[in-house]
Amino acid sequence: MAAETSDFRILGLNQWQQVLLGMILGIIAGILIKTQAAPENIAVIAERFRTIGSIFFNLIKMVIAPLIFFALISGITSMSDPNTFKRIGVKAVSAYFMTAMFAVVLGIAFGLIFQPGVGMDIDVSSLASALPDAAKNSHEMHIGEFLMSLIPTNFFKALSEDQYLQIVVFSIFTGLIMNSLGDNAKGARDVINSFAKVFFKMIELIVRLAPLAIFGFMAWMVAVQGVDVIQKLAILFVCVLAACFTQYIIFGVLIILFARLSPMPFFKKMASTQIMAFSTSSSKATLSTAMREIQERCGVSEKSANFVLPLGACINMDGTAIYLGICAMFFAQAFGVELSWTAYPILILTCTLGSIGAAGIPSGSIIFMGMVLHSIGVPIEGIGLILGIDRLLDMVRTTINITGDCAITMIVDKSENLMDVEKYYSKD
Repeated sequence: MAAETSDFRILGLNQWQQVLLGMILGIIAGILIKTQAAPENIAVIAERFRTIGSIFFNLIKMVIAPLIFFALISGITSMSDPNTFKRIGVKAVSAYFMTAMFAVVLGIAFGLIFQPGVGMDIDVSSLASALPDAAKNSHEMHIGEFLMSLIPTNFFKALSEDQYLQIVVFSIFTGLIMNSLGDNAKGARDVINSFAKVFFKMIELIVRLAPLAIFGFMAWMVAVQGVDVIQKLAILFVCVLAACFTQYIIFGVLIILFARLSPMPFFKKMASTQIMAFSTSSSKATLSTAMREIQERCGVSEKSANFVLPLGACINMDGTAIYLGICAMFFAQAFGVELSWTAYPILILTCTLGSIGAAGIPSGSIIFMGMVLHSIGVPIEGIGLILGIDRLLDMVRTTINITGDCAITMIVDKSENLMDVEKYYSKD
């Protein structure tokens, strides 16, 4: 069930226009802070603007974990036929896994073609202090531990710590049990559906604060980081952008091949969702908007929107997969590490798992990059070099992530003959 919402307008602007305006004003405010404020006061002033954005993201974090829990169970229990759930689930998970793996290969390919790390002179000792503690310890994680971490030992702890993959596992397990009980679980299903509506309404109201939050966060980022860091890592930056743009086009090709639809209505109608993803850098903050838009404008069924899309927001990170693949090649080239052919399958697997594990974790790509680099014998200390541009590229990665989630959801829905194609092609 998508959030029931009216077209909330301020000064005649709809939601995505408000977000875009907030982002532009935030950039202007950040430039003014950086150029007009005294150097010793820039950080203090910028931090006050950042607080505005932090409040918004804390509100999102407050409700998104229970929202995913109730939305997934609601979606699963709406498919009372076990064969329907199994069919849709297998299609969704297979599609998400395959697109993530393909995204890693795409990232590696762009890294091999553009060779962004060739000629870089990295002083490991100077970067070690900038390395996040989580990234320093991430080399201790191996694939077995990652798979074990998917099973929550305490569901309420998983909720409180925003362990989204564990929430997904528990939600699917709960939904399957409720389906197996049939009418005996009718009361529980009604309660779940009611709670889902409550949390959808909560996040609908919170998302209305997004333009103000984006204003504050963009002002902080521009004032503190500026854009100078891009010049230092221009080739890597452009390489990631080019790969993400290619992946964006590939989503259109997938829609043509597997849904037998023109991708143009999809790209047009999901623009507001993509702007929200770009400006917030959070798939979770964009989830409510995506679920509403893909139903109301693209004609995707409530069944798929409630199950496939939240699932994708928790396990499908194509933009992150691309980023991990390119950065792995970047650091291998910068440190002069020659990768054997046997290293590439390991790299593809760890990048794919890393992109899944990074879902829902702020700067999760940085944390799991330590695991990726360690798997191919590359020093992890170099991660500190890209921290400056990581936040900017995170905006692009998130846009690709949510676009992939929506595209796969629509393709799965169309394959089940549940999609309202007439609504998809309508000019709303």
